[in-house]
Amino acid sequence: MITILRAWYQRHFSNPQVVILALLLVIGFAVVLFAGRILAPILASVIIAYLLEGAVQVLERRGMPRIASVTLVFVVFLAAFILSMLGLMPVLSQQITQLVRELPTMIAEGQKQLLLLPERYPQFVSEEQVREVMGAIRAEVTALGQKVVTLSLASLVRLVTFLVYLVVIPLMVFFLLKDKDQIVAWVQSFLPSDRGLANEVWAEVNVKIGSYVRGKFMEILIVWVTSYVTFALLGLEYAMLLSFTVGISVIIPYIGAAVVTLPVAAVAYFQWGLDGNFVYVLIAYGVIQFLDGNVLVPLLFSEVVNLHPVAIITAVLVFGGLWGLWGVFFAIPLATLIQAVIKSWPRYGAAPASG
Repeated sequence: MITILRAWYQRHFSNPQVVILALLLVIGFAVVLFAGRILAPILASVIIAYLLEGAVQVLERRGMPRIASVTLVFVVFLAAFILSMLGLMPVLSQQITQLVRELPTMIAEGQKQLLLLPERYPQFVSEEQVREVMGAIRAEVTALGQKVVTLSLASLVRLVTFLVYLVVIPLMVFFLLKDKDQIVAWVQSFLPSDRGLANEVWAEVNVKIGSYVRGKFMEILIVWVTSYVTFALLGLEYAMLLSFTVGISVIIPYIGAAVVTLPVAAVAYFQWGLDGNFVYVLIAYGVIQFLDGNVLVPLLFSEVVNLHPVAIITAVLVFGGLWGLWGVFFAIPLATLIQAVIKSWPRYGAAPASG
């Protein structure tokens, strides 16, 4: 057994660069896993600066000085952020409040329809099954109400923290962009000098991650706007809230579209019942999802990510369980990183060290 372990170690870790890469990966994952909440503002600032760096480089290639490029990109980012906070958040808050108020009426109507099922389909549904379902629904609604009360009690602390983040994160983004070279050089001073494998893996992953994240933001925006225009034209209530949910759902491949179908169908049903408008909404929603999966995604992510659907779903479940929403959003880039490491590993560690 010891001989087998020694042979496995020599085969995979005989190259010092492989050991360095493994240590960097372990340290990086450990920091995010155990200190992710504490470092959330810093991580968010780094991610935003990383995304904006592409626009800064485009301006630099066109002859604009670095400080001018950073200032212009940062001003546009800040203006878009402020406009979204002032224009979007009040609308979403209003529609969420209205939906919560109407939720008991929707639940009562749903219970009424459930009670009719044993009469219409006695061979499939019994009254006892309906009572069990209704009891489960009441329990979930009660639990949801308790969570809302708990959230409201802690809302003051969350509000203060949120306001601090609103000031701190934009400032950090600006200085991360402005002093990028100095910060990168400072970080590299702590890294081993012999890190050729790590640099090679990062060079490959950097292109894919940058393209993926920027493409994902474009996908969210396009799906969101398209859904809002469609829902608004069809007269669906809570059009902004539902379209925003549909846009965010593209973060989770395959699963997100299936989950968001439920609130869209539920709102349409309680607004119109099973008439033509309900069918039109579902058809329009299905067309949006079809175009997103078969036209938009291949256009935005062509050759960026080459992962099997099973690997994508597994990555979403694993990293989402570890890091929540951030883990879900970056599940595919992290899976791409792992794929790049696995591809590069044998080339450097296949043969034992000589001597």
